[in-house]
Amino acid sequence: MSGAETLHFAAQTAIGLLLVALFLAVIGLVRGPTLADRILALDLMTTLAVGLIAAITVLTGFALYIDVAIAVSLAGFLSTVALARYLLSRGNQSKDDDK
Repeated sequence: MSGAETLHFAAQTAIGLLLVALFLAVIGLVRGPTLADRILALDLMTTLAVGLIAAITVLTGFALYIDVAIAVSLAGFLSTVALARYLLSRGNQSKDDDK
């Protein structure tokens, strides 16, 4: 087995495993008992999506997908920070209501 064939097999295996992990993250998103669990599942899904895009980039050799992965990771980071900030402010409001 040559190096190119090994790389192709590894990329296909990575895509399969990332798709399974993405499916499990969706289940975690739906079943998450709290809002924090759902935010964590969304963050995990964006991380897995970046990994999936990177594996597709290796498989196809089309380097423009790296720019897409960077944009997805930036959007995922900003949305996680925004949702965490919302969760924090929501917790502070409930403490103020108790007083």
